[in-house]
Amino acid sequence: MSVFGGEIGADGLHRFPVRVYFEDTDFSTNVYHAAYLKFFERARTEFLRAHGIHHSQLIAEGLAFAVREMTISYDRPARIDDLLEVTTEMAAAGGARFALAQSIKRDAEIICRAQVQAVLLNAAGRPVRLPAALRALLDRR
Repeated sequence: MSVFGGEIGADGLHRFPVRVYFEDTDFSTNVYHAAYLKFFERARTEFLRAHGIHHSQLIAEGLAFAVREMTISYDRPARIDDLLEVTTEMAAAGGARFALAQSIKRDAEIICRAQVQAVLLNAAGRPVRLPAALRALLDRR
């Protein structure tokens, strides 16, 4: 996998690099709290892509993922020009939902953590069971 999309390590963690730009910061040059959501979202998308799951294909089938619940812990500030690494791993999958554990590190230090529950929705916005093939891809760890 290219550096752009991150890579899955032997430990099963998907790693996605993120550089902090001026647009991600507030007046103090610390990362604005909502910017972490974007970092996590990009990493989740690339995690799925690394497992052969593409949003455009799901949309063509009338399906889409939506975040149902997210818990974030901000442990340390990230700052302008920091090179961060977002890790993503599957925590659980079943029914229409799956759960991911994500963290953002600067060097070896965890600075932010998130627990994410996502649901698969049909075109009418109703939850639908994860197809067996999709669940099998997500369960690979």
